[in-house]
Amino acid sequence: MAGKNYYDVTEWPVGNPYEDIGEVINSIIEDIKKRQKESDVGNGGKPGAVIYIPSGDYHLATQVVVDISYLKIMGSGHGFTSSSIRFNIPREEWPYLHELWPGGSRIMVDLQPSAEDEASGAAFYVKRDGSPRISSVEFENFCIDGLHFVDDGSGIANPENTYTNGKTGIYIAGEQDSFRINGMGLVYLEHGVTVYHADALSIHDNFIAECGSCIELRGWGQASKVTDNLLGAGYKGYTIFAQNFGGLLIASNNVFPRGMSSVHFDSVARSCITGNRFHSFYPGMVVLEKNCSENLISSNHFYRSCEPWTPLQGYDNGLDDLYGLIYISGNNNTVTANHLSEIIDTENIKPAGVKPVIIHIVSGKGNYIAVNHIIAATEAAEPEDAESCFATQVEAMLSTERSVPVNVTAVQIEKESVQNIVLDTGREDQAILDREANAFRALPVPGSEK
Repeated sequence: MAGKNYYDVTEWPVGNPYEDIGEVINSIIEDIKKRQKESDVGNGGKPGAVIYIPSGDYHLATQVVVDISYLKIMGSGHGFTSSSIRFNIPREEWPYLHELWPGGSRIMVDLQPSAEDEASGAAFYVKRDGSPRISSVEFENFCIDGLHFVDDGSGIANPENTYTNGKTGIYIAGEQDSFRINGMGLVYLEHGVTVYHADALSIHDNFIAECGSCIELRGWGQASKVTDNLLGAGYKGYTIFAQNFGGLLIASNNVFPRGMSSVHFDSVARSCITGNRFHSFYPGMVVLEKNCSENLISSNHFYRSCEPWTPLQGYDNGLDDLYGLIYISGNNNTVTANHLSEIIDTENIKPAGVKPVIIHIVSGKGNYIAVNHIIAATEAAEPEDAESCFATQVEAMLSTERSVPVNVTAVQIEKESVQNIVLDTGREDQAILDREANAFRALPVPGSEK
C-alpha cells in the first residue's frame, strides 16, 4: 500500500502533468513541506517523499525547484533513443522509423532560457541555504529531453548539430551531501548534469548522450563517483568535467566519441580514472590541467579515431595532434597499465606531417608513466553505408586487418616538467624528454617477423 509520502504525478489534483509537470511537482513539494514541518518528531520528523512519474510524455513549462532533503523523483524507464540520428536523415524517411522521439517516463523541456542566467534553462533546479546541507535527493529512471538544438550563429548547416539550446537537465546550485543520479536518460540538452560543491555524490548507470556537455562538477567537491555510465557529449562540450575536486572516482564508464574531451580535470587531486573505455575523434581525451596532483590513470582503454559519419565530419574540438591523447599539468600523477590505440590515416593528422603525441607532460614534476601499451596505425574501415551512423561506427571499430603502422611520439615531456619517471611506454625513438632531468627506460624492440 502506498503511504502518504508517495505521490503519483498523474493522480495529483493540482495542475496537468502532461501540459506542465513542473507545476505539478512543485505543488507536491509544497505539500511535503506543509505536512513535514517539525524537525524532531519521535527521532524523525521529515522523512521526505517519493514522486513517481509513470511512463508517458510530459511537457515541462515551469522549472522544478527542489529545496528539501530525502526526496526521490523516479520514473519507469530512461527512454533514451538517438535524436541525432533522426535529425540527420531525410525527413521523408521519418514515417518508416519505428519511433521518432525518446520514450519511457519522458519530460520534454519547454523552458525558454535566459542568456544571462545559466540556471534558467534547468528542468530541475536544486538548492537550499542554511544548515545542514540539503541531503539525499535522488533522480532515478526517467528521461529528460531538450527536444531541439538551435542555430547559434556558428554557420553549421543543420541547427540540430550545434549542441546549443541553453537547457540543462539537472542543475544543483549549492552545497549538498549524498545525492544520487541513477538510471537516467538525458538527451539533447546543452548541459546534462551540472553540480556545484558536491560531497559524496553518486552519478551511476545513466545514459547521457547527444548533450553539449554530459557531467560537470563545478566549484569544488570531494569523495564522489561517476561510475558505469554511458556518455556522449558534443564536439565543444565536456563529457566528464571536474574542478577543484579531491577523492573523485571515475570508473567503468563507456564514453562515446565527439566530446571535446572524455575526462577533463581542473585542479583535481588524489582522484582515480580507472577501468574506463574511452573513444574519441579528437586529441585531448584525458586532460589534467592547472596543477592536478597525485591522480591515478590506470587500466583504461583509449581509442582515438576519426569521424566516420558524413553529417558530422568537419567538426572538432580545435586541438591538433601535438596536444596528446593524455595531457598532464601537475605533480606526482600516475599513468600506468593503459591501452592506447591511435587509429588515424596520415592525411587526417594535424598539422600535416607531424608525429601525433600520445602522452604529453607539459609542467610539474614527479609524474610516473609506466607499462602503457600504445598501438598506432592507419584506419582500416571501409564503411558500406555512409548514411548509417551505427553501421559506420561499428565497421570503423571492428576493422583491423588492413591497417599499417603510423609513427607517433609515445611520451613527450616539456622542459618545464622534471623528475618524471617513464618506464616501458614507447621505444627509444618514440620519446622526447630531457634524459638528465627525467628517468627513462625504453621498450625493447622485438625481432622482425619471418
